[in-house]
Amino acid sequence: MLTGLIPPLIVIIGIPNSILLLNKYHNELRKHGDKDKALHVTILRISETTLIANVTAAIGFGVLFFTGSALLVEFGVVAALNVMATWFICLCLIPIIFSYLPVPKLKAQEDHDNGFLHKLLVKTDFLVNERSHLIYVGTIIITLISLIGVMQINVNGYVVDDLPQNSPINRDLKFFEKNFEGILPLEVSIDTRKKNGVLNLSTIKRVDKMEEMISAYPEFSRSVSLNKALKYASQAFYNGNPQFFRIPNDMEKNFVLSYLANSGGNSDMLKGFIDSNKQVARVSFQMADVGSKRMNVLMEELKPRIDSILNPNKFDVLLTGSSIIFSKGTDYMLKHLMESILLAIFLISMLRLFQFRDLRIMFISLLPNIIPLIITAGLMGFFNIPLKPSTILIFTIAFGLASDQTIYFLTRYQQELQSTDFTTTKVISDTIRETGVSMTYIALVLFFGFGIFTASTFGGTMILGLLLSITLIIALVSNLTLLPALLVQIDKRKRKKIAKAKGETWDM
Repeated sequence: MLTGLIPPLIVIIGIPNSILLLNKYHNELRKHGDKDKALHVTILRISETTLIANVTAAIGFGVLFFTGSALLVEFGVVAALNVMATWFICLCLIPIIFSYLPVPKLKAQEDHDNGFLHKLLVKTDFLVNERSHLIYVGTIIITLISLIGVMQINVNGYVVDDLPQNSPINRDLKFFEKNFEGILPLEVSIDTRKKNGVLNLSTIKRVDKMEEMISAYPEFSRSVSLNKALKYASQAFYNGNPQFFRIPNDMEKNFVLSYLANSGGNSDMLKGFIDSNKQVARVSFQMADVGSKRMNVLMEELKPRIDSILNPNKFDVLLTGSSIIFSKGTDYMLKHLMESILLAIFLISMLRLFQFRDLRIMFISLLPNIIPLIITAGLMGFFNIPLKPSTILIFTIAFGLASDQTIYFLTRYQQELQSTDFTTTKVISDTIRETGVSMTYIALVLFFGFGIFTASTFGGTMILGLLLSITLIIALVSNLTLLPALLVQIDKRKRKKIAKAKGETWDM
């Protein structure tokens, strides 16, 4: 399923490279109209921005290598390599194509300035510079509300919960759950630690008590085991009398076992429930797809109850089967995906520290990336979208893509500071009005690109598309409001310190 997402993902993620190149090329042409100079400046400025942005996106996919899941490792590595390959192709191919094309006819600057997007960005600039307190208050309120939703998130996964409700597999599964307590196997292995220990009457009775205890749960079917075979054999030995459907006593046990051994195919059947040394017994149940959350509760309840029947000092009891493996696998993947998100945050933070050489910028640049993830997690809690491998994957990908927008803004901000004598406020305003155009178009492309996944009938793909689309729009708003507001605040504090230092020097 995951590798099938790579082609549309690469198309969606690759388009922002083209948008940045095209937008910068057009802006340079508006300044002087020289095509060659415009291409030169575009490549010079955008190559660094897109390189870091694509490395960031590749990190978001690449950290899946450390999840330990073969499926996620393959998806992460292939996606990361394709992201970088797409960047290289775009950077080489698009300027070459533009160099052979005539200079495009651009809208007049007046028309450009009167556009809806430009007016929206001007208002955003005013909000950042004159009403930044509204941004801080709004961000804090929304984040606190989202944290309430985060606390309501349900960590749960079903074996087939991503399949459409009307699919034949789902209908068949529901039928068997309703009429036969399910089809998922639960296996109990009992090691008596001694040869022929399985045939000890005391052990047989203890195992039978355990079977009755487990079967009493509505989630489990009746058991299939050596004990059941003994009961049926006992009943058959007494001409089918239902009163003798029971564990044979010590006197009956030997000739009932002899009866079983001489009953044709029954002896082969018994080999599936006891080993050749008659030391280990196997008990099989069928169970419903109750979800990993309920499965964990059941295992916590069953373990001490089984130990009270089969003393751990005398018996080794192991619970297994696809239902338990799925539950443990879900917990394992969730744990490692959480670790991969933290690793992505650390690596991207180090990349920013290397690029900007400023701890303050590194820390404040994380806020516009982390807050959208908190809001998305809050929405999951409020709308009862469970946290499972197919949904937690969203956060790793979204963090990498949201970080791209931060890189677009900060790189342009840094370049303008270094190449002009403008004040920080002027540079931030220019960055919002120019780079904000590219960031908005990119966010819209990503929004509608991931939005097409919502048409999927596969639940995991649909939720991935929906939540990624929402997260990236929230990240756009955060990067165009909160990030520049924090940069302005840092600049104000810096200027106050300089003014204070000058005042102290003047007094001396």
